[in-house]
Amino acid sequence: MKIGLYPGSFDPVTYGHLDVIKRACKLFDKLIIAIMKNPDKSGDFTVEERKEMLEEVTSQLPGVEVVIGDGLTVELAKKLGAVALVRGIRAVMDYEYELQLATTNMILANEIETVFFLTRPEHSFLSSSMAKEVARNGGNLKPFLPDSIASRVKAKYNR
Repeated sequence: MKIGLYPGSFDPVTYGHLDVIKRACKLFDKLIIAIMKNPDKSGDFTVEERKEMLEEVTSQLPGVEVVIGDGLTVELAKKLGAVALVRGIRAVMDYEYELQLATTNMILANEIETVFFLTRPEHSFLSSSMAKEVARNGGNLKPFLPDSIASRVKAKYNR
């Protein structure tokens, strides 16, 4: 069984993330989405809230599991039996960062590959940060997030 691991913060999950998830599902028998705790990032949503949102929007996709992880991503990948890390790239600046990550991961665990998915043009502007900014200012979240997620995000900022 080929297992892929898609790590990230997913704060919150966007259509861009979902596109990568759906495409990665075609390559792997099982795709594990790992919400990674990052001490350098303080999320607006708890990891438990992010897990709930991801489980909700991926519930119809076979072979998808959502977990919460911390520490080195490659160590989690080894523990879960993943053969590859899944990453999305929107622009050149993403590539430079992702290249550093992938190279570091190759040094730490050469047996685990990194698979890059180029963002579809219609999602190239999407980021969780942009979605949160739109939500904070009462904007339309429809282009960024599934409706079920959008309502949660709006509720978070309209308190």
